[in-house]
Amino acid sequence: MRALRYTLGSPFARGVRILLHELDLEYEHQAELTTPSVEERASASPTLQVPTLWDDGRTLWESGLIADYLLTTYTPATEGIGLLAPTIARPGQEWEDKLTLATIQTLGTAATTISQMKWSGVRWQENDYLTRGQERLPHLLGWLERRLPDADSGFFGDSVSVQDIFLTCHLSFVANRPLELALREQDHPRIAALGKRMEARPSFIDNPILWWDPDVIGYGPDGRTPLYAKN
Repeated sequence: MRALRYTLGSPFARGVRILLHELDLEYEHQAELTTPSVEERASASPTLQVPTLWDDGRTLWESGLIADYLLTTYTPATEGIGLLAPTIARPGQEWEDKLTLATIQTLGTAATTISQMKWSGVRWQENDYLTRGQERLPHLLGWLERRLPDADSGFFGDSVSVQDIFLTCHLSFVANRPLELALREQDHPRIAALGKRMEARPSFIDNPILWWDPDVIGYGPDGRTPLYAKN
């Protein structure tokens, strides 16, 4: 039995869903629109977080660990253009690649924390901790921009890496939330080009980033159009 529990808006979960699609792995979708009770979350993992993956008798949480497990356990396709890289780190470049992934996940954590606090009534401009998170973003993006070889390549060159997937998911999350975060795409042309290529892949199209704000109560028949309580 393979199953994934996730919230529809989570960029971390979206990255795992895209990776499952790239690996052509079927799974039970346990999708949540909003955060359930502590007891419900604790039944899945002690961290009370999603995504949580059940596979072959294992229960795994934390999106980077899940990605590592999937690539270690399952073999990507070996024919075609823009193939999925078979590991989260290339031989001989393990620490550099893992550092890149850790930096990308730090960006995602900063953005999702700002998002969660906004829905709790605290804007980042009104909180020193959140303001520091916002101030991280241009430094993180500048560093990641320099890690990309050029506008036509991902972090692993011609292969599609977990790093490519998660960075695109995190930046699309910011673009689809009213968070008042200016990422200044024009300052990061290599990242912008990477994002456009990734979002055009079938795995991204079939697992779209969804618009969300506190008034959204669900999505229409297409699975993408937000529905509001007033409708």
